[in-house]
Amino acid sequence: MATNAKTRKAARYAVPVAVAGVAAATVAMVPAFANSGGPDLPKMTAQQLIEKVAASDVQQLSGSAKISTDLGLPKLASGLLGGAGVSGGSANPEDKIAQLANGSHTVRVAADGPDRQKLTFVDGKDEYSLIHNGADVWGYDSKANEVWHEKNPEAAGKDEKKTADRLGGASPQQLAQDVLKAAGPTTDVSVGETAQVAGRDAYQLVLKPKQSGTTVGSVKIAVDAKNGVPLRVQLLSAEGGKPIVDAGFTKVDFAKPSADTFAFAAPKGAKVTEGAAEAGKDGHGKQFKGLDSFPGLDALTGGMGGAGKGGETKVLGEGWATIARVDTGAGKSLKDLENSKDAPKEAKQFLDSLGGKVNGKFGEGRVFKTRLVNALITDDGKVYVGAVTKDALVQAADANK
Repeated sequence: MATNAKTRKAARYAVPVAVAGVAAATVAMVPAFANSGGPDLPKMTAQQLIEKVAASDVQQLSGSAKISTDLGLPKLASGLLGGAGVSGGSANPEDKIAQLANGSHTVRVAADGPDRQKLTFVDGKDEYSLIHNGADVWGYDSKANEVWHEKNPEAAGKDEKKTADRLGGASPQQLAQDVLKAAGPTTDVSVGETAQVAGRDAYQLVLKPKQSGTTVGSVKIAVDAKNGVPLRVQLLSAEGGKPIVDAGFTKVDFAKPSADTFAFAAPKGAKVTEGAAEAGKDGHGKQFKGLDSFPGLDALTGGMGGAGKGGETKVLGEGWATIARVDTGAGKSLKDLENSKDAPKEAKQFLDSLGGKVNGKFGEGRVFKTRLVNALITDDGKVYVGAVTKDALVQAADANK
């Protein structure tokens, strides 16, 4: 019973502590992350290493991390994501998340249990900070001098996961937890070479898809040899090259941060937006709405006559080869959009940014291609999307037309 309670406690705190790690992202490998020739550590099996991560109960830390993204996005999509910076514009955290999927970022981090976390993205002299301090969650954009605030009296100690997710829930710890949770019969799990991350000795847990057709080559999770905290997560492409995602600490200290680290007051003259007022009763605001956040897809479906009564989603396959099939209910075809004089300019620009045309038993369509997620948009308004290859999407469309 005591062991189960400890495991539940560790799982509960995994996300808040992870905020100190990093928000989801990807980076080309940097020398500060891993030294050549890893440390000599006692042998450990994959099961033992997974248990070490699950049992980790670290609640306090501070330091710096490096995160960056190399999704290989088309230029238009990259522009829609806002480039490499996260400063400038709205201070709402939800408006910043998509920007983290592009470029490279330096992050200062701090965490003190489930009720206090701080994450500051530094782009030159401009900064964007997210602060969770008890019942208050703040977003501050120094360049725009804008503040976003949400106050929830029930948040302190009762809703840590929701708040932590808003504070960039794709940190190394959260990424590790998600990957480990997803590891099943479709995944080969092993222990790789040891490494040094931010001056800490670490084991590396390696997860490799057993299935063909996925864009993911492997996921490497560097785990602190002493306390079991994930220090770095790398997502590697099946095609090789630099990591698609590489998010990890460059400096880390597990001492308790000072209380004033998490103090925040809106600067004089700053525009302050109350998040809860915009979000409505559920407090979630606009959030991501699946394909609504797909760059340009709203403009595309708008140019095709709107989403109609579609939006039905069907999940195809399993594990790493999972594909989502969405019927947008669009009333026109991509060909009609290409030839239309009335279609929105953004829709045509997005269409031009897509990959080459493809055809099969399903008909014709176009593929939006990145190094990780690919999407096939058919002429009749269906979308097939997943971390799979173009060929896998075409096969799925043929089998589920």
